[in-house]
Amino acid sequence: MAKRASPAVRQAARANYQQAKANSAPGEGGRFAAVKASAAASGATNPGAVAAAIGRRKYGKARFQAMAAAGRKGH
Repeated sequence: MAKRASPAVRQAARANYQQAKANSAPGEGGRFAAVKASAAASGATNPGAVAAAIGRRKYGKARFQAMAAAGRKGH
């Protein structure tokens, strides 16, 4: 397991997520990156997988896959 960041760093990552949530639309990638950074600060071994699991749970498989495909294309 990866080393957890200090509480201040974890709080800053959470604040960055809240800002990204308010300022970016779903599917742009900003929210995914913020969740990934927050998971990394919390000590996740694979923060990308954590962010993907959260996205699939929130948006469903089909919609999340469509957003991921759009992100890979660089729409």
